Amino acid sequence: MSSAVSFRHITKRFPGVLALDDVTFDVAEGSCHALCGENGAGKSTLGRILAGIYPPDGGGLSLFGRALALTSPEEALAAGIGIVHQELAFCENLSVAENLCLRELPARRGFLSRVEMWRRAEDMLAAIGASFDVRHAVGELTIGQQQMVQIAAAVSHGARVIVFDEPTSSLSQHEAEKLYELIPRLRARGVTCLYVTHRMEEIFRLCDAVTVLRDGRHVATQPSSSLDTGALVEMMIGRRLAEYFPADVPARATEELLRVDSLSSRSGFDDVSLTVSAGEVVGIAGLVGAGRSEVARALFGLDPFATGTIWVRGRVARVRAPRDAMRLGIGLVPEDRKRQGLVLSMRARDNTTLSVLETLASFGFIRDRAERALAREYFERLRVRAPSLDTMTAGLSGGNQQKIVLAKWLAARCRILILDEPTRGIDVGAKAQIHALVAELAGRGTGVLLISSELPEILHLSSRILVLRKGRLVGELARAEASQDALMRLMAGVNGNSELRIQN
Repeated sequence: MSSAVSFRHITKRFPGVLALDDVTFDVAEGSCHALCGENGAGKSTLGRILAGIYPPDGGGLSLFGRALALTSPEEALAAGIGIVHQELAFCENLSVAENLCLRELPARRGFLSRVEMWRRAEDMLAAIGASFDVRHAVGELTIGQQQMVQIAAAVSHGARVIVFDEPTSSLSQHEAEKLYELIPRLRARGVTCLYVTHRMEEIFRLCDAVTVLRDGRHVATQPSSSLDTGALVEMMIGRRLAEYFPADVPARATEELLRVDSLSSRSGFDDVSLTVSAGEVVGIAGLVGAGRSEVARALFGLDPFATGTIWVRGRVARVRAPRDAMRLGIGLVPEDRKRQGLVLSMRARDNTTLSVLETLASFGFIRDRAERALAREYFERLRVRAPSLDTMTAGLSGGNQQKIVLAKWLAARCRILILDEPTRGIDVGAKAQIHALVAELAGRGTGVLLISSELPEILHLSSRILVLRKGRLVGELARAEASQDALMRLMAGVNGNSELRIQN
């Protein structure tokens, strides 16, 4: 099979870091080729070089046997290369049709022909099997629909190679399934897919071949059929995965740290009661829209409509704002780290110390040496990969950004830590580190409330598991009796022959 894309000795440097070092491999024509590795391995950088966003500092690439020297995404698209970004980039206030036709707006007698623009946009979506109102503003669409708009734009402009950069990191399972169905249809049309991902199930479901990068270097390129999950993970992280996973999560529940009674809100949940004790990891499972994140936000003082009673360490607590929660020793790692957990325009060390600035100040001024020492301590503890403490947070990989969110609350020494999708969008190595950290925190007496859509994660880490459905608590399972089947039945409201009761 001939090569659609050939990378030859690709090298890329950014200030203070060598992102890619002498990377060479081929992508077969018509294939779906996975590009995987830990966060910071260089996989997104390589995809962006192919898409003309970054120029390489050394080496070169060729497309269907012809050498390319791309200087812009426009040149890449003209050559037949498109990209579906992890972070979606649109004019959100414009309609779907306007976004799709921006490169060439149809005009009649010098005026925009809206009818023709709508028709073209509908045809572009139909070409990939999508259908929704093209007159709606892009900002009104779901993330999954916005992904389809990106793909439609690439296909309609004649892309023969499409780079998918972590395309399902922000999608629900239902939206991801639509993307999975689309990939084979694109391949049937002769499109070659370079699929950047950290998700094992996607690699083995969609991809013919796998290229692994580690620390910016090429490790191996192999057919996916010749690998299993364990072998692939070890290639990605360079060591046995068992070295990172806790043998067991402590389940010693001692002092009751948090009690919630009849927590309700019009934001999406009703009559939720729960407890979290020191040294306990309490999992919360549920389908998308079940109210899990809404409960977390209410406990952190972010829901002005929340009612009910909260006790912290045996005393009734008033939690009307995040500062109240922080004063009580409650921390929240939110689901959306970029919008809710970080200030991306600030330095990495500034984000790490945001929660403890008062303790680092003298006479109203931050003590620079003390701040650096604290940030360095947690960078080393969590193995944050960054050129320096002063690196802008926006320039870090997703996994390293997530570690900084965690570092912020570790620095605050929270006794109660709410983790909402703590491993979403990060690679297996960083994920395993966070799993080990959760076990370590529980072992030190922290009470952890863990929200996750990944059932293996919930089952592996939780002392016991609560299940929400349509905003109400519908069941509780002890660790010993919990299984994926039992959880799914509760989450979906299908209990079969036996009802699973809420335990007191």
